[in-house]
Amino acid sequence: MIGLTIIVAYLVLVPTLSLWLSGRAAQPGNADAYLGRKHDLPWWAICLSLVATETSTLTVISVPGVAYGGGMVFVGLAIGYLLGRIVVARFLLPHYRAGGMTSVYQYLGQRFGTPVQKLVSATFLLTRALAEGVRLFAGALPVGVLLASQHVVLPLWVLLLLIVVLTLAYTFFGGLRAVIWSDTIQFVVYLFGAVCCVMLLVQSAQGGVFGRLWDAGKLGLFHGHAHGAAFWTDPFTPLGAVVGGAMLTLASHGTDQLMVQRVLAARTLRDAQRALVCSALVVGVLFAVLSGVGVLLWDRSGGQSLHALGLAGPDAVFADFIVHGLPPALSGLLIAGVLAATMGSLSATLNAMAGASVTDFAIVSRRVGAWLRLGELGVARLMTVVWAAVLIGAASLFAGGTGSAVLFGLSVAAYAYGAMLGAFLLGMLTSRVRTADVVPAFGSALVLTAALVVFVRPGGQALGFTWLVPLGAAAEVGIGICLAYLRGAQRA
Repeated sequence: MIGLTIIVAYLVLVPTLSLWLSGRAAQPGNADAYLGRKHDLPWWAICLSLVATETSTLTVISVPGVAYGGGMVFVGLAIGYLLGRIVVARFLLPHYRAGGMTSVYQYLGQRFGTPVQKLVSATFLLTRALAEGVRLFAGALPVGVLLASQHVVLPLWVLLLLIVVLTLAYTFFGGLRAVIWSDTIQFVVYLFGAVCCVMLLVQSAQGGVFGRLWDAGKLGLFHGHAHGAAFWTDPFTPLGAVVGGAMLTLASHGTDQLMVQRVLAARTLRDAQRALVCSALVVGVLFAVLSGVGVLLWDRSGGQSLHALGLAGPDAVFADFIVHGLPPALSGLLIAGVLAATMGSLSATLNAMAGASVTDFAIVSRRVGAWLRLGELGVARLMTVVWAAVLIGAASLFAGGTGSAVLFGLSVAAYAYGAMLGAFLLGMLTSRVRTADVVPAFGSALVLTAALVVFVRPGGQALGFTWLVPLGAAAEVGIGICLAYLRGAQRA
């Protein structure tokens, strides 16, 4: 019961503290604060919020499982993340800040017109709903296991509804300020819990644990085989992790409203750049700690396979250890940490999707507001509730999966990231491309990426998620430029 007591206390304290810290965001009519238009948040809180948003439950649960089988490869991926964020901070953020934007897709509206803005924003909303559905489902799993160990069995939909309602408690009223402050608190909770696990596992390990891990190749940052089919299917080779990871973060933190919305809420451009680059360093630390948990659990089990341990998949490695391998108080703290990751990512997603819905589909949102007699803040809150219901449905679709949720979630996001990044590159790199070129190029890039995912399987395996972004972006840029030149030639 100690573990459950800690979880309940956490669920009560975090919404309360987040709303208190959000301050004026909860005042009636304050839509600017709700959507992050006031640009008054400290860079360090935005930095931690970025980390909490991008890592989520998938990281806390899945990274130890990936490390159990593959070593510290997510730390190598963080190197690519750092390079990509430096590019975003240097070249993309100045464009967004200069335009006074609250939705990153407003840039596309200014450059190509509202059809492209709405098209890319709608793609973001759809793919984000699917990706966040995976995160929400993964967050409910360890909670269900803990409750079952206490002889309390709840249906999956009840757990999902409970998590979403608790998250809505502060997201609905506090807006982006409450989201960022809650993310900061929640990140500290699950990082502290993971560090405690590493210390406990090191203390209980037999002597020479790091030597054994080194000899087994578990401390390597990359997978060494970068030839043949593995070059395209393994996202953790040096080239796949560094180059592919850089392109992935260039797309996620440069074109995804979920991430860009937080950065645009900073006080100055320099603060926004500082928050973005420092978040990559913090992500690297988190990846190192969680990967350390995974490799230490591998040593603890004597290197047994997941099948020999009776585990359904890699995501069960850490969840099983939390419930059965830790003292009750620490187990409760780690479950609270998993909930923290779930709620942090969920609240950020809900606010970003509400912001994109209101900003990028302004005419529709004004009509809805007039019909329901709601102001802009009321419409934003309504969209927050609507997207919460959509995410519950999306999470229910992923029940029964046995693979790594973090890899699947990254693949879902990466599917659209290439086309989205390509649209921004066309806008910034050439003046010849027009709306008539971008729309078919964007659609073609999505179709091509889908074909690569479904039909191109080197060695019988799917393409690594880190390659989907550069391939999709290159396809759109190439098609868009060709269409622009063809249009120019026809006029000539």
